[in-house]
Amino acid sequence: MVSRSYSNLLELASGESPSFGTMNRRIPRIMTVAGLISDVDDDPAESVCSDPSSSSVHRDRIIIVANQLPIRVQRKPDGNRNWLFTWDDNSLLLQLKDGLGDDDTEVIYVGCLKEEVHPNEQDEVSQILLETFKCVPTFLPPDLFTRYYHGFCKQQLWPLFHYMLPLSPDLGGRFNRSLWQAYVSVNKIFADRIMEVINPEDDYVWIHDYHLMVLPTFLRKRFNRVKLGFFLHSPFPSSEIYKTLPIREELLRALLNSDLIGFHTFDYARHFLSCCGRMLGLTYESKRGYIGIEYYGRTVSIKILPVGIHLGQLQSVLSMSKTEEKVSELITQFTDEGKIMLLGVDDMDIFKGISLKLLAMEQLLIQHPEWQGKVVLVQIANPARGRGKDVKEVQAETKATAKRINETFGKPGYDPVILIEEPLRFYERVAYYVVAECCLVTAVRDGMNLIPYEYIISRQGNDGLDKVLRVASSPKKSMLVVSEFIGCSPSLSGAIRVNPWNIDAVADAMDSALEMADSEKQLRHEKHYRYVSTHDVGYWARSFLQDLERTCGDHVRRRWWGIGFGLSFRVVALDPNFRKLSMEHIVSAYKRTTTRAILLDYDGTLIPQASIDKSPTSNSIKMLNSLCRDKDNMVFLVSARSRKRLAEWFSPCESLVIAAEHGYFLRLKRDAEWETCGPAIDCSWKQIAEPVMKLYTETTDGSTIEDKETALVWCYEDADPDFGSCQAKELLDHLESVLANEPVTVKSGQNNVEVIPQGVSKGLVAKRLLSMMHEKGMSPDFVLCIGDDRSDEDMFEVITTSMAGSSATPRAEVFACTVGKKPSKAKYYLDDTAEIVRLVHGLASVSEQKVLL
Repeated sequence: MVSRSYSNLLELASGESPSFGTMNRRIPRIMTVAGLISDVDDDPAESVCSDPSSSSVHRDRIIIVANQLPIRVQRKPDGNRNWLFTWDDNSLLLQLKDGLGDDDTEVIYVGCLKEEVHPNEQDEVSQILLETFKCVPTFLPPDLFTRYYHGFCKQQLWPLFHYMLPLSPDLGGRFNRSLWQAYVSVNKIFADRIMEVINPEDDYVWIHDYHLMVLPTFLRKRFNRVKLGFFLHSPFPSSEIYKTLPIREELLRALLNSDLIGFHTFDYARHFLSCCGRMLGLTYESKRGYIGIEYYGRTVSIKILPVGIHLGQLQSVLSMSKTEEKVSELITQFTDEGKIMLLGVDDMDIFKGISLKLLAMEQLLIQHPEWQGKVVLVQIANPARGRGKDVKEVQAETKATAKRINETFGKPGYDPVILIEEPLRFYERVAYYVVAECCLVTAVRDGMNLIPYEYIISRQGNDGLDKVLRVASSPKKSMLVVSEFIGCSPSLSGAIRVNPWNIDAVADAMDSALEMADSEKQLRHEKHYRYVSTHDVGYWARSFLQDLERTCGDHVRRRWWGIGFGLSFRVVALDPNFRKLSMEHIVSAYKRTTTRAILLDYDGTLIPQASIDKSPTSNSIKMLNSLCRDKDNMVFLVSARSRKRLAEWFSPCESLVIAAEHGYFLRLKRDAEWETCGPAIDCSWKQIAEPVMKLYTETTDGSTIEDKETALVWCYEDADPDFGSCQAKELLDHLESVLANEPVTVKSGQNNVEVIPQGVSKGLVAKRLLSMMHEKGMSPDFVLCIGDDRSDEDMFEVITTSMAGSSATPRAEVFACTVGKKPSKAKYYLDDTAEIVRLVHGLASVSEQKVLL
């Protein structure tokens, strides 16, 4: 099929003929000199129509997007302008592809190269990389890349996501609007590059890490039904940290334009969900093991899935002769000299806790002098990925600490700390894993950290290494000391977990690891090996993509609309039968019908839910009176509020029918007596329920109790959203337990928990009202029902099915309308109370004109 991508529009504009195979054509260089771009190009013409059509659900192509391509780059040695490109075997993105193991799955990579390419060479490089490696390079001018990567990513996002607040200018990381603009500009350039190769009907897009957090918005704007996954490889901070970010809502909304968002641990996912609740007012649910956030009719799925390592690659390195030679060399250096190696492998940055680890080593030697001359800590310090004053400070502190420890405890032929700062080849690092008795990963904060996984597989070894190590193929053993604050910690239950800030505790853990019996080390190793060997990078990739496919399964059958401007852009995805209520449509039906039933909820419908003054406005009273004066109308106000409050508020409305407390009390006009819609109720259950509610009110700041004649309501609208929601779930369970034998129902509503009599619901009162009209010979040929929360869903169900019943004429016009775009039994929606008021006002105007005539 012809790709419906944005690139086709570019081709048509340039006079090229449309291409039928997106991978067989030359990629046009869309931007070789990039400057700052506004947050989002708001031209609606740029968004591709999302009309449902036949589409293959088969996952045949995945576009993997990351800051860097899995490619090594170097110029040819002859000095000309040609390049040499090779795969980077250490790249997670490349390992991910190998892990899929599916020849039918085509993988395309989009990202930056590690070397700058002159604009004159960019077309040629693009062509080579696409044809040879299926890579699409994103070219960024050096100054833009510096502001985007070293500026915003590394100096602002990365420290904040690792819990570092810029409390003073000296610490750096203060929010800089120009760096944010550079970040947005780069994300837009990535989107342009992706749209050149994507077949949006069929392809899946998988975006990686915090460098591209606003990219989902650009892609969703270009094609509303794009199948989009995002995986965050860094920590996600708690809401208290995250909410200090000035562009906090923009990033959250951008991520929510994905279909599936992945995190390494439950803690990171929990913090993200908490931020969505506190800053955007969104709630989440867990259904059959899947966590989902309802967002404008879409369910954004949350995936908790720690990444794994590439077993095949590591095992092949373990089998290399060079690895065996290096292992032999290390055995001679350490084991044969009677020394025990402890190993640390970390990047040289402020969050890896290298200096704290060295201080713990010093403490070990002080507290346990028997280890002096025997235990050696080999610390491999990889080059830092960022740059700046903090990196230089860490380097200086690490060197000074290592020097002091060696001067204090060292002697001829023995240095307790060996600091390796030059880059090591992978096989050399693996050799250190093989020989080390214990691996120490004590970062103060780290997204995942795969060093422990690599260590475990390396210690499992193979027959060749067993010979070098001069051990029989007996049970293997390994020992890990890991920080509580790294992503891999929850999956390594056999490790000794430590608080890296507590130097004494880390020193004790090191001593425990050295003293532990071999039999226990073997059991811990076996447990870890079973997990790591079955949860490799292939398992991680397959699991994520299976969930992405499941999440996107209903894209093709739903209708999509884009709304909002800039980075607040989002899409509304609705069932084909669920659509916005057209003013023209309902006014036309209103004019041509003669017997009308209008049922209106109050809170959240005629007045905003967040409004402090809940009483109706003079305009609302005037509208309702205009509708009631029309002899063709029967207007019903159906509310959960008490009859006393409603009678007081709507005393100016003489002909308004009021159903109070979910319809238990009914008044047909202002001067009529209140009727009850059911048997007399014994409210003795309140003596049981009220003390329970009072207990939760005392312990939940901002919560209140509303005592109605037939019901009790616990409201937590003004409480902390997380705590209020948690308490509401507890209260619901508590009340259901203590009221199990009482004739009541406990319901959870919008920021409340309510106890109401059994058999009372808005659905039943709606049924009674329509039946009452039918008995009077006034079978309605127009029914309008509007509400906003769960209690109104019962009304929608009754109203929708009334067309087939005897309470409505066979050709009745039925409009069940919910407030907001969300899953509902109603067939129509309006965005908010302001639109509801405009609609009701429009109908009232029609009735006024008729009365005047």
